[in-house]
Parts: sequence; structure tokens; C-alpha cells
Amino acid sequence: MTTSPDAPRLSATVLIVRDGATLPEVLMVKRHYQIDFAAGALVFPGGKATDEDASSGWDDYTDGDFGPVQQDARIAAVREAFEESGLRLARPKARRGTEQPLVGPDVADRLNPYRSAVDRGEQSFLELIKDNDLVLALDSLVYFGHWITPDIMPKRFDTHFYLAPAPPDQIAAHDGRETTDAIWIGAQAALNSEEAGESVIIFPTRMNLKKLATANSVEDAIQRFGSEAVVTVKPQQSETPEGEPCLVIPDVKGYGQTVELLSRVNV
Repeated sequence: MTTSPDAPRLSATVLIVRDGATLPEVLMVKRHYQIDFAAGALVFPGGKATDEDASSGWDDYTDGDFGPVQQDARIAAVREAFEESGLRLARPKARRGTEQPLVGPDVADRLNPYRSAVDRGEQSFLELIKDNDLVLALDSLVYFGHWITPDIMPKRFDTHFYLAPAPPDQIAAHDGRETTDAIWIGAQAALNSEEAGESVIIFPTRMNLKKLATANSVEDAIQRFGSEAVVTVKPQQSETPEGEPCLVIPDVKGYGQTVELLSRVNV
């Protein structure tokens, strides 16, 4: 008897980027070793969408009009960035709208004590934003990638990747629960770190690092990827000509890879 694979859970991930000395740097956090998914891996802030992320109550507290799925995923991305890194992609409600600056460190510091409670579901993120007269800057996120976990995997996610410029003057810090470190690193430097065996990076993260590594500045990344269509990637199980089990993805511009050995897939 065959069973259908579990439906993938809506998830979101955000690549928060800033200009480094020579190339853009991206914020990565290290997953706690006791987490049940991607334990110990370097990842971008992100996670599963919650029921509250889909609440119609957000309509008056978000900038941008993206439709149900994209709005829910973008809210999840901003919330996860807050929980896992402490960065707030938000504006004062009185100064909402595209091109308006994000909140500074004063507001960020005021919200910081609530990170853990939001993460544990003890504090409504929507109510926190309302109480502080803010709106989420969903329009500051550039749609960057869309990955759906293969049917063969025990945990499946429908993950939307976004790119966002780092809020000026805010300081990123790991949460100490799901993540044990937060670092700013160049995309190629992160890939080199994995190649040298110094860090663990899961397949979708590695592919999106390869894509980001083609940009030479934050402005270049925002302009280039903001004008490109996003191709949905759902890896399919196959075999190499040598008979090794592998996953195959479409030839997507920027990823530079179409085959991944199952022996190298970290889950």
C-alpha cells in the first residue's frame, strides 16, 4: 500500500544583506544542535508560517499588497528575522510607505525583550506591532527563491526565500534557543567554509548562497534579483550515470548546479 507524501508546510526564509568591504555580506545563524531539523547548520533566519501570519488583522499593519500566500510568507519572514536575529524590518505607522526608512536601534531595543515570548507563542507578534505603532515593511523584501521539499523527505516545506537590505544601525544577535550564533559573512566565504568542512550548509541554503554570490553589492542584488522571475524548485529523486541516488533540480540561472548526491543532502 502506498501513501501520499505529507503536504509541505508554508515557510519563509530571509537573506538579510549589507555591503561588506568588497562584496555583500549576508546574515546567517547557526542552528542549535538539539533542533530536529538542520541541527548545527548555518542557515538564513526563517521557519514555518503560523496561523497568526495569515490573520486579516495584518492588513492595516503591513506595507505592500502581495496577496494571501505572499503576504503570509513575507510576514513569516519578518517575524522569523525578529525571533532569530533580533532585526526588525518595520517602520513607524505614522511614516509608512515604500522608500520610508526602517526603525532605528531605539525601537529595536524596546522590542528586544519580547523576542523569546513571540518565538514561544506566548506573545502575539501582531499585537506587539500594533502596541508599538509600527507596520511591517513587507515591501522591503525582494522575492528571491521558491523551494518545495521533495516527496521523499520526512519533513516537507514550501519555502519562499526573500532578500532584504539590513536595517541601518540595528545589531543582529542569535536567540540562544533555536540558534547559537549569528554572523555576517560573504556568500562565497560561506560556501568555502562548507567546502573546507568548517560548517554544515543544507542543499537549498547552499544553492541560494551560490545565487547571491553573483552579486557585487546590495544595490546590485536588489536591482538584479528584483527584476528576475522566480522559478519554483522541487528536487526530484533520480540516479547519476554511475547509479548513485541523487536529487535533480531545474537548470535555474544563478544556482550553477542541477544534481546533488543524496549522500550529501543534510536534513
